[in-house]
Amino acid sequence: MESQQKFLSFNLGIRDTAVIALQHITEVMQVSLVEICGVPQMPSCVLGVYNWRGEMLWLVDLEEMLGYPPLPQTANFLAKTMAIVLEDDGKYLGIIVRQMMDIEFLDNNQMKAPSAELFSSSISPFLQGYFLNEDERMMFNLDASAIIHYPTWTTHN
Repeated sequence: MESQQKFLSFNLGIRDTAVIALQHITEVMQVSLVEICGVPQMPSCVLGVYNWRGEMLWLVDLEEMLGYPPLPQTANFLAKTMAIVLEDDGKYLGIIVRQMMDIEFLDNNQMKAPSAELFSSSISPFLQGYFLNEDERMMFNLDASAIIHYPTWTTHN
């Protein structure tokens, strides 16, 4: 039973599903575009910083970071955007996602290794592997630690 773990699942792009282990998730919250402070000279996937519990939290468009088209930057969409606050080793990062889905119980022993043929080079560094759900559809298991410690924001943090 030890290999069972809880994951938060969410949409990635139009068709894909991703999961992140709950142990790396500190909070899920709604953020509003007007509360995000843009930062110049950063890659476009970095939306800016956000005041979170009195701390500066970097917010990142996860889809764009992983090589998907950027999330629609429409006021309507961003007015009620969901952010997942990831934590690893005392470092925090907020990722903006399209839509939360569910809490999944998954068995780590059933995780399949990510092969280079299956995944693009933009997503590979952040993948721990993938699960197949009951419809035989892939759920990408994202590596919260790799996302948080990605050089782009760690150099500015």
